[in-house]
Amino acid sequence: MRLFPKKISVVLVAFLLIMLNFSGNAHADKIRIALAETPSDELAAFFVALDRAKAMGLDYEWTAFSDEELAIQAILSGQMDIGFGTPYSTMQRAKAPVRIIFQLSKLKFFPVSSKKYSSLKDLDGEPILLHSRGGGTDSIANVIEDRMGIKFGKRSYVPGSANRIVALIAGQTDATIVDLSNKNKLVKQKGDEFNVLPMFEVDASDEALFANLDWIKANAKDVDIFVTALVSVYRDMHKDPTIIRRETNPDGPIGQLPKEVLDGLDGFYIDAVAGGLYDPNGGGEKAARADMEWYSKAGQLTGDPASLKIEDFWYLEPLKRATQ
Repeated sequence: MRLFPKKISVVLVAFLLIMLNFSGNAHADKIRIALAETPSDELAAFFVALDRAKAMGLDYEWTAFSDEELAIQAILSGQMDIGFGTPYSTMQRAKAPVRIIFQLSKLKFFPVSSKKYSSLKDLDGEPILLHSRGGGTDSIANVIEDRMGIKFGKRSYVPGSANRIVALIAGQTDATIVDLSNKNKLVKQKGDEFNVLPMFEVDASDEALFANLDWIKANAKDVDIFVTALVSVYRDMHKDPTIIRRETNPDGPIGQLPKEVLDGLDGFYIDAVAGGLYDPNGGGEKAARADMEWYSKAGQLTGDPASLKIEDFWYLEPLKRATQ
């Protein structure tokens, strides 16, 4: 009679251990995404893709970091699985096994300023406000210096184009570089008070998805679901940009943004698609080549761009499968 309770106890303990192990595996199978900024209209298409991926069986969670550098460090440390950014310098300098798998957007940014300036050459020696150290706007500033033969003064950093527009309007800066959406808002609201400075064409990546190569290969099924969902959204968006507003989950992070932002989603994506902000095929080899040339000129890659190897920076297999 005394053995019976012990047998039950052993069974219960074994059951609990199995359940704990199952729960741990379930958590480990959840993709952890490191955003480089808080949800905004710029991320609406990405969250639509996440919803599609979830419907296809992908389990995920996301964390918004204050800037791109922190998101990159979170991937390198293994704290997160997939990150936002263009970590070319990190990939080359640290020899980190990190690879890009999808181009989220191109470097379609615009220098804007107070009426003190009317051209990029006027910014020689002048301070400028950028997104993050080593990020896309920092690279743009480097290339502007190279092409225009100027040298900016002090560089300060405030993540988020909307925040930099606020700083510009408040008189906290006289020059910054912002995205398409916030440039358009500035022109519409304060066009007579500020200038959009003429800018040369740029086709390299602004934001891309990247991850540790070992993790990508170990989680190939989930990565394929994710990339397939992204490709489907980007292709549908090029056919009809208003699909982003229509598919935005009202209970999700984008759906919780102010009504004025949601009401502007159609206009933003119509302008963005027309302006070539997105590649419907996720960039791939073409984007990789453009990136290596751009980020070499920007000072984030060393060596002759023609000698750099795509496979050292991109892992194209998931994108190839998704676009077949």
